[in-house]
Amino acid sequence: MFGLFLSMYLITVVGNLLIILATITDSHLHTPMYFFLSNLSFVDICFTSTTVPKMLLNIQTQSKAITYAGCITQMYFFLFLAVLDIFLLTVMAYDRYVAICHPLHYTVIMNPWICVLLVMVSWLMSVLNSLLQSLMVLWLSFCTHVEIPHFFCELNQVVHLACSDTFLNDMVIYFTAVLLGGGPLSGILYSYSKIVSAIRAISSAEGKYKAFSTCASHLSVVSLFYCTSMGVYISSAATHNSQSSATASVLYAVVTPMLNPFIYSLRNKDIKRALRRFFGREPIKGSTVLRLKTCPH
Repeated sequence: MFGLFLSMYLITVVGNLLIILATITDSHLHTPMYFFLSNLSFVDICFTSTTVPKMLLNIQTQSKAITYAGCITQMYFFLFLAVLDIFLLTVMAYDRYVAICHPLHYTVIMNPWICVLLVMVSWLMSVLNSLLQSLMVLWLSFCTHVEIPHFFCELNQVVHLACSDTFLNDMVIYFTAVLLGGGPLSGILYSYSKIVSAIRAISSAEGKYKAFSTCASHLSVVSLFYCTSMGVYISSAATHNSQSSATASVLYAVVTPMLNPFIYSLRNKDIKRALRRFFGREPIKGSTVLRLKTCPH
């Protein structure tokens, strides 16, 4: 188990770091789409780092203990980065919508200031949500020794182990889940409904394929993230089996961030070209003109 999760963690970190390096070093990738992708890769590295290193330590030391302050800290950063992941996926869907449905106005609408503003708003809303949830957990009272049936301090599991009344906490959890989970999902579905309509209006098959290929990687990541995370919480609410919920949580907390670099690099020619240039396996194309100076006789 230690070797398996260590390998998955290292693949996640290295894969996402390569995407960040490719987008930074290659000037051809200095576009809104790859700016958002590099942010998503950074968040994915941090997202897995909130749970996997502690889990590896627990496996190695055969101790599953975590301090109260450590649990609250882990919960705060996990919530913050999970919601930020959702917002960045939504922003990327909006970017693809503008690129395909309004190509002539793309550079005006998705200018650098708007891109930075969208990322900053995503960070701010994620911080406020995780801060609210964590402060509300601090108001609860717990027994001296509490056993969490999970591999990390998952908000819902921790709240249900409190000795005090958790009605307000449950209401806030459900409200924010609908608002911050369902809202962005509605925005993604709306963007892709418009994208599909725009692609269907393209006459040539080559144009349709080119338009769809720019969205395929993002759509794959969105489907993987939402299907696994929603499947975990729906199944846990229906069966109330904490063991199966913990096992299924590995899918969106560990497996999904690991697969994201493969999805984007394998389906994206620009990323593969940038990585080859970064490692010096593809020469920079260009023509060199040698100007000879005529010497006087």
